[in-house]
Amino acid sequence: MHITAKIDYAVRTLVEIAKAQPDSVKADAIVVAQDIPPKVLESVVADLRKGGLVTSRRGPDGGYRLARPATDISIADVIRAVEGPLASVRGQRPEDVHYAGAAEPLQRVWIGLRVNIRSVLERVSVADIAHDLLPSFLDELLHDPDAWTRRPRPAGSQAATQWLDLDQPDI
Repeated sequence: MHITAKIDYAVRTLVEIAKAQPDSVKADAIVVAQDIPPKVLESVVADLRKGGLVTSRRGPDGGYRLARPATDISIADVIRAVEGPLASVRGQRPEDVHYAGAAEPLQRVWIGLRVNIRSVLERVSVADIAHDLLPSFLDELLHDPDAWTRRPRPAGSQAATQWLDLDQPDI
């Protein structure tokens, strides 16, 4: 799964707002606290408003507030608001793709992937992050040594070659 900058900014924006609740937060405060470019923040907040996650009010007492309690906003909700479905295959939902022949089981792989993505992202809320109270199941996942192991890209791809070159000592 690729976490885009927009998703990252959206989660960080909501965490800043959640931390300030019940007060509202001005855009400038979010920009400074999270080092988010102002124009990007405008775009992100527009998506969060459309997704029903944020409300805003203009004026000296204005700013951004969460549209519902931070405990009720999962990271999956944020991703869906700014990017769409958690897992898609060529723009389709995994249950809507069909393969023939030897590739027929592939649909089940994509659906399994979505289940695993949901199992984390739907169980972590904005409040969990804002208050550094991450669910204990994450600790279990993070204690797996493989969680912290970076995998190289397949040999032969241009990106893999560039990545590997960066790790090579100068000769």
